[in-house]
Amino acid sequence: MAILEKVHAILNEPAGLRYHGFAVSYALLGYLLGFAGLFADSWAVNMLAVLVLGHAMTVAAYLVHECGHNLVFRSVRHNATLGRALTWICGASYGTYEDIRYKHFRHHVDVDDVVWFDYERFFRQHPGVLRVTRILEWFYIPAHDLIMHFIMVFTSFIIPQRRNQRWRNVTVIVIRGGLFLALCWFFPKVALLYVVAYLMMMTVLRFMDSVQHDYSYNLTLFEFGKPPRKGDYTWEQEHTFSNPQSFQFEIPNWLTLNFGYHNAHHADMKVPWYRLPAKHRELFGDNPELVIPLSAQLRVFHKQRVRRVVGNHTGNEPFGREYLQAARRAEVYGGNAASFLTSF
Repeated sequence: MAILEKVHAILNEPAGLRYHGFAVSYALLGYLLGFAGLFADSWAVNMLAVLVLGHAMTVAAYLVHECGHNLVFRSVRHNATLGRALTWICGASYGTYEDIRYKHFRHHVDVDDVVWFDYERFFRQHPGVLRVTRILEWFYIPAHDLIMHFIMVFTSFIIPQRRNQRWRNVTVIVIRGGLFLALCWFFPKVALLYVVAYLMMMTVLRFMDSVQHDYSYNLTLFEFGKPPRKGDYTWEQEHTFSNPQSFQFEIPNWLTLNFGYHNAHHADMKVPWYRLPAKHRELFGDNPELVIPLSAQLRVFHKQRVRRVVGNHTGNEPFGREYLQAARRAEVYGGNAASFLTSF
């Protein structure tokens, strides 16, 4: 009992022991068991292991988001410790947890998609890369995200403002890269299946992000002027959209820790994942027309998988509440390669 009281004392709220405890346990056990299953001789076990491993990494990624908002523990330090550990599971440990958190908070505070990497310009300057990216995206391979991941891996060598992180960056590359090369050499099948699981995580993250906002990115990550929309929370809600896996049933949304209730999250960043459905209904009621149904999300993801690589927010699409209605009809492009894990 005394131990339980001590645990409750450091948690952000008592219910977190059940919900955050379940999510963290699932992420850790799922990662270990899923990875172990990749070594099995049975392809049926291998396929199940890929699904478990990919989803465990996905849950770990969404828990990094929870930690970034200080929703697991009372202490910023405790949240940061857990968040840093989870970045190793979801492959975001090459940069720093603090950079991930900083960029994400700029997204909330500036009411903007704050970035450093101008991928539209990059693709214009490298048409061959764009051509290959589009071909791979047609086959549902998240090539655009792989470019973002490459930058994340070599962040201190590519982003000038992160050069002071080079020693740490190299250390992580040596550790993770060495382990992966050892897998490739001794267990090539396991290495290949791990890549499939990781691509699954990347696909889920970008799928969830793709229709949650309708504004384009701005190259202001390392700029410190006053953002024009900072504090305009009415505008923020008009251009933020919710895309739960199910609006009728709650459990399917646990697959992404309720990240689809995005309007509720932007309305109050202090609400943990397990209370977001209730917060959504408190703010917006039970009207299903205020969310983008899963069927429409899937159609957008399928139909626009090549088109949205570049020019996905050119001003020719609907905007605000018109975007919501168009998204419900699967008539928007959606965003691409967006993830809170990429801190640039």
